[in-house]
Amino acid sequence: MSKIRRPGSIRRMISAGHLDRRGRRVTLRPVDDDNWRAVADVAPRDDQRRFVAALGARYLLLSTRSEVWNSLAVYADETVVGHVMWGVDDDGSHWIGGMLVDAAEQGQGVGRATVQTLAPWLAAKAGNPPVRLSYHPDNTQAAALYESLGFHPTGAIDDEELIAELTP
Repeated sequence: MSKIRRPGSIRRMISAGHLDRRGRRVTLRPVDDDNWRAVADVAPRDDQRRFVAALGARYLLLSTRSEVWNSLAVYADETVVGHVMWGVDDDGSHWIGGMLVDAAEQGQGVGRATVQTLAPWLAAKAGNPPVRLSYHPDNTQAAALYESLGFHPTGAIDDEELIAELTP
């Protein structure tokens, strides 16, 4: 992936009406003074730590310090349950990265609802840019999720991760 430029953060909630398996509405919201601590504390299952950060704090720091990514808090109703980032590459493609669902919330469809909410929002930007993400080849659970949502490997690899693009 080439250098991603920071396109500016969102100031309002992103919602596509998706529910998790518990019937909670999954929304994406700006990280702010009220929720940043809860986002920073999001932690995956131990077996996932070779694929994602050990805490949401790493992704928050990355988006704050690198001027590359924009962090979003993932909510199920009014509870922070995860983190996801988005950015725009030099070629105009829009990227999803740093998705992390808290271990206690996994298996409830939060990750699926997060991608189902963010990907169309990104694809609807001016010029209908391609939407991409990457994942480690050994992360078969992520690969199955992304493929089921219409992402297909491009054949490119970046930092040992497969790049996939949303195809209609």
